[in-house]
Amino acid sequence: MIIIGGGPAGLSASIYSSRNGLDTLVLEKGICGGLIATASHVANFVGFSTLTGMELSEKFKAHAEEYSDIRELEEVRSIESIEKGFKVVTVKEEYLSRAVILAMGARHAQLCVKGESDFTGTGVSYCATCDGFFYRGRSAVIVGGGNAAVLDALHLHDLGAEVHVVHRRDQLRAERSLQEALMERGVDIIWDTVVKEIKGGDSVEAVVLQNVKTRENREMAIDGVFVTIGVLPNSELAKGLGVKVDAKGFIETDRSQRTNIPGIYAAGDITGGVKQALIASSEGAVASLTAFEDMMDPYWA
Repeated sequence: MIIIGGGPAGLSASIYSSRNGLDTLVLEKGICGGLIATASHVANFVGFSTLTGMELSEKFKAHAEEYSDIRELEEVRSIESIEKGFKVVTVKEEYLSRAVILAMGARHAQLCVKGESDFTGTGVSYCATCDGFFYRGRSAVIVGGGNAAVLDALHLHDLGAEVHVVHRRDQLRAERSLQEALMERGVDIIWDTVVKEIKGGDSVEAVVLQNVKTRENREMAIDGVFVTIGVLPNSELAKGLGVKVDAKGFIETDRSQRTNIPGIYAAGDITGGVKQALIASSEGAVASLTAFEDMMDPYWA
């Protein structure tokens, strides 16, 4: 079994694969952890009330290493169908496998403004569910106008944060019911505006906002910036293999994490849906168990 991706989905899959007696290899282009490693705090992952994303990632890796061969800094360049399996080519080696689990995750769409990368984890967040609790009684801006942005704004408001939604247009894209909920709570919406810069010392202290119509800039004191403008799936390898993806590039699977190609499975954020570490871990386990069952009794035979 080859698992591509060392985040919660991939590492969970590796544990179940190895426990089923399969020779298992995890290939990760960077270091293990995935997006969760960038979270300043993770609250309520089962078994842990709170810890940092990096701490949780290290626990994932340490557990998986008890069972599987994990190779970090080994990017996969291509996957090729061969007789009775697949050939996976990396920057270092070629491997043969009877099955492959795609768990490359997704990456946050970024603002690409000055200060964003400097304060990621210290005031800039891409996950209100992960980090919102730490902004109770503090101020934050939500950047975006879709369902996810409005849901994050409602979540932060209900936690007790002072919330400002910054949206580049003069109307939100979110569903009407969500917009009405936002209005009922009196959440501040800053229309026709984008974030041009994020400032601070050890953590975020202010944002520079620009009105897209007047081009006027103003500085706003703030404790946190939540960027909610979408995520981009890391599905390029899958597309090259012919795996079916949806309009946004997320891999389509059935309930057992099978893709349209026999022997190829997918799990975690790369499949879209609810993007939470707990869900990714669950999908990884399901994908691994399904792959093992299919090896024993190939449904495509």
